[in-house]
Amino acid sequence: MRNGILGAASAMFLVGTLAGVSGFVGAYPLYGGQAVRYLVAAVILLLITGALGLRFVRLTLRESLYLGGLTLLGLVFFNVCVIESTRASGPALVGTILGTVPLWLALAGGRPAPRLLIGASVVVAGATLATGLGTGNLPGLLWALGALVGEVSFSVFAIPLLPKLGAIRLSAYSTALSVPMLVAVGLLTEGATMFRTPTAAEALGFAYLAVVITVLAFFLWYTALPKLGPGLAGLFAGLIPVGAISTGVVLGIATPSAYDLLGAGLVIAGIIVGLTAGRSPAKAPVAARRERASA
Repeated sequence: MRNGILGAASAMFLVGTLAGVSGFVGAYPLYGGQAVRYLVAAVILLLITGALGLRFVRLTLRESLYLGGLTLLGLVFFNVCVIESTRASGPALVGTILGTVPLWLALAGGRPAPRLLIGASVVVAGATLATGLGTGNLPGLLWALGALVGEVSFSVFAIPLLPKLGAIRLSAYSTALSVPMLVAVGLLTEGATMFRTPTAAEALGFAYLAVVITVLAFFLWYTALPKLGPGLAGLFAGLIPVGAISTGVVLGIATPSAYDLLGAGLVIAGIIVGLTAGRSPAKAPVAARRERASA
């Protein structure tokens, strides 16, 4: 469980650094940039899969649907919704909505312990405070709610696949499958201009996004998820704004306000409260094991 805690905390903190690093690739076509990011990550993950001798695993129809749902909702739809919500009303609204992820994952884990719900609620409050109470318009809110669905799907659809695929293969399969989907979206919205030669700064930014935020963070999260269950693991999603605040300080692009620091403190307090609830068995992993045994 200790390794699971460290992995989940590290994964969500790294995801939070996206906010600071995204400035390096902000001028690159959005959907083309996402396709490049996942293409590079998929190549790296597939090379690692081969180097570790992990053979290709044939999925059942139901498992293929889980993988398709994870990729379509958890990667492609999530990115589209975050981008469009930010375009419509700025980053604060979508950041605030995504701050509720710990609560939804706690509920997705079955019947959560009261302390887990309390801890998740405190994490949500802290993440919302650290992100800033979002204000915006109806399109921005609808896109933000879509991003929330995508973020929850990223974990929920992964749970029944992890016992069979493991963290490396699941990350490799989902990132590889997302590339043609993102290219299709990019061609519809950006046309032939979705790709161009990146500048040196953009290349470094994409390298960080692909290697650290995709390959490393995906692996850490999918390794921690079956150890902790969605309820406990979801608590650490509150570290996303903490990672963003820390990155802004390190890069010298932002100074945290008192609200930022108070929000970060609430997130940490909520995680501690939630962890005292212990791990309650999640229904989804149990169902996945039964399904695998009967296959």
